[in-house]
Amino acid sequence: MFEAVIFYVFAAILLAAGLRVITARNPVHAAMFLVLSFFTASGIWLLLRAEFLAIALLLVYVGAVMVLFLFVVMMLDINIERLREGFWKNLPLAIVVGGIMMAEMAAVLAGRYFGVAPRPRALPADYSNTKELGRLIYTDYAFAFEVAAVILLVAIIAAIALTLRKRKDTRYQDPSLQVRVRREDRVRLVSMPAEKDQ
Repeated sequence: MFEAVIFYVFAAILLAAGLRVITARNPVHAAMFLVLSFFTASGIWLLLRAEFLAIALLLVYVGAVMVLFLFVVMMLDINIERLREGFWKNLPLAIVVGGIMMAEMAAVLAGRYFGVAPRPRALPADYSNTKELGRLIYTDYAFAFEVAAVILLVAIIAAIALTLRKRKDTRYQDPSLQVRVRREDRVRLVSMPAEKDQ
């Protein structure tokens, strides 16, 4: 009973934070509400006994992605009014996508309450969901995991290629010239007379 109360409290906070992410006028406030929603989703994962996913959500999204979001938002000069111009134009598509997502969630919950969904099996005391997740990723879903890794690698290379710009005033090193350098090119020996005591 206590877990159910905590779950509904966390779910309410998650919904409110998610709503504020898309309705907040300030991008920094929206990013902070997104951090709150990630923390709350991590708490829900902990309630569902998925500790690895909860910690991964905190480390990857809150620790890395949100720091990047906040850095970009604070460093760029974003025109808020210009960003909000297309809000009403995209609202019908957003309502359709949101309606489809809510229908899918309602179908999943209705299946559980009406007995269509299978009941979860009882787990032994020494069960580790992290170990089971690793076993599934590297056996049953190894091909999908490798495809996702290749897609992420291509995305990283594309991001580097798109942002790489050569400028005339940029100084860079040429390793071949550094290897071919001679001592006479870099060091000048100066002969100075020794000092004499007076």
